[in-house]
Amino acid sequence: MSESAESVELIKLPVSQLTLGMFVSAIDKNDKGQLAIANAGQIKHKDAILKLAKSGIKFVWVDAERSAEHCGLKKKATNDSQTDNRKASVSRDKQQAQAKVMLTEAKDLIRKVLSETFEGKAIEVAPFEALADTMIESVMLDADALKCMSALRSKDAYLLEHSVNVAFLLVTFGKYLQLDRDMLRQMAVGGILHDIGKIKVDNKVLHKPGKLTPEEFEHMKLHQVYALEIMNETTGLSQISKDICLMHHEKLDGRGYPRGLKGDEIPRHGRMSCIVDIFDALTATRCYKEAMSPAAAFKILLSLTPFHLDQELVYEFIRCIGVYPVGSLVELSDGRIGIVWASKDRDALHPIVKCFYSLKVKRYTDVAMVDLLKSELYIERGVSPSSLDIDPTPFY
Repeated sequence: MSESAESVELIKLPVSQLTLGMFVSAIDKNDKGQLAIANAGQIKHKDAILKLAKSGIKFVWVDAERSAEHCGLKKKATNDSQTDNRKASVSRDKQQAQAKVMLTEAKDLIRKVLSETFEGKAIEVAPFEALADTMIESVMLDADALKCMSALRSKDAYLLEHSVNVAFLLVTFGKYLQLDRDMLRQMAVGGILHDIGKIKVDNKVLHKPGKLTPEEFEHMKLHQVYALEIMNETTGLSQISKDICLMHHEKLDGRGYPRGLKGDEIPRHGRMSCIVDIFDALTATRCYKEAMSPAAAFKILLSLTPFHLDQELVYEFIRCIGVYPVGSLVELSDGRIGIVWASKDRDALHPIVKCFYSLKVKRYTDVAMVDLLKSELYIERGVSPSSLDIDPTPFY
C-alpha cells in the first residue's frame, strides 16, 4: 500500500455496502493487505460500485474522514475507536488487578516462609511451584500489567519484593530465550528463594544505611552459606532451583562466592540469575541508595562484562527488557513525564506512555495515553523516580 494510504484510518467494507459519497482509498487484496488505487476518491455514481463488483473485488478500504457526512462513517469510526479503547482499558485494568493480587500473595508466602525458616522449619516446595505457575501464566497473558505492578516498590519491603521481581524477571528472560515451561518453573522457584539465607544475617548489617565494612561484608556473604544449609534440608527442590539460589553471586572470573565458580562451571541459568539479581537491586530504592533508571542499570551491567557477567546474555537481557521497560518513568520531548505503559508488539523506542506531569510547568497534568507510534513526540530520556520531586505511585 502507498504511504498516503497507510497514514490515515481506513475502514474495511464489503463492496455490497458501498454507497454514494464514500471515499474509496484502496482495495483489499484477498484479505492479505491493502492496494492503493490511482483513481481514489468519493463515489459519485452507482456505476463505480458495479464496476468494482464486476472486477471480482469483494472488499475495499474507505477513508471515513474524507467520506460525505451522510454516510455516517465518521461517527462509526469514532465510536469504534472509543469502544476499542474502552475494551483495552477494561482488559488492562483487570489484568493489572490480577497481577496485584498475585504479587501480594507472593509476598505473603515469602514472608511466611522467612518466618518459618527463621524458626528452623523446613521449606515446602509445592506452594512455590504453584506460585511459579501463576507467575508464568501472568507473563504469558499480559506481561505489561505485571511489569507495571512490580515497578511499585516499597523501601521497607525490599527483601520480599526483590525475591518476587527476580523470579518474575527470570521467567520473562527465560521466555524470551524460548526455554520450556518446566525450566521456567524451576527458575522461578529458585528466584523466589534466592535470598532465603538473609533471614539469618544480622539485621544491623542487612539494613545498614551506609557502606559495609570488610568485616560486615564477610558476614553478609554468609547468607549464601546459610542458603546452602537451608537448601540441603529442603526436599523436592530441583537442581536448577538450587543453582539459581546458590549462583547469583558467582563471577565468570572465579572471584564470586560462595564457591568461586569460574567460566563454564556456571551454567546458563546461573549466569542469568547473576544478571537479573544485579539489575533488580540497581533499580530498587534501598535504605542506603535511591533507585536507578533501567538505562543507567544497563550501563553498569555492561561494565561488568566479560569478567563478572556473561556479555552475550547481558545484551540478550537488554533486548528482552527493552531500553525503556514497562513500568519505568520517561521524559518525552515535550517535557512531560510518564510511565511506559505498554510495549507488546512494538519496538523499544515507541511504547505507549501514560503521561501525568509536566517538567516545563512543574505541575501534574491531565492523564493522557501517548502512542509514540502515532505521535511526533519521542522519548528524551529514562528518569529515575528519585530525580523527581513527585510521587508517580497513584498513576500506576
